[in-house]
Amino acid sequence: MESSADFARLLLHRARDDAYVVEHLCADPMAPDWVIGFHAQQAVEKALKAMLAGREIEFPRTHNIAMLAELLRAHGLPMPPAAQELPRLVPFDVALRYDDGAADEEVRLDRDWARSIVSGTITWAEAHMEK
Repeated sequence: MESSADFARLLLHRARDDAYVVEHLCADPMAPDWVIGFHAQQAVEKALKAMLAGREIEFPRTHNIAMLAELLRAHGLPMPPAAQELPRLVPFDVALRYDDGAADEEVRLDRDWARSIVSGTITWAEAHMEK
């Protein structure tokens, strides 16, 4: 059985993988915004879960990053930068992951904001997991 610290490191590694996708797709004008938004949401979600796992805090199987951020707050943990903006990513996972027609709509994403929120959240998680 892997330790909480090992699981947290795995989650953070996966968050970096999603961040890599975000960084590279943002440079491609042909890349769909919803795909970039999906990977941005996944990177942030995994970084939040890494923080929780590293502190041995149980969290539900959810993609709701607002709920995960609230768990951090409820346990008195430091919040990621721009925590109040994280819910802007929720639609990219919840609505676009499933075939409910939402993916057919034009989805606009501020790519610079997505890169910034992903980078800032992962940097925050890395800094606080070392403590």
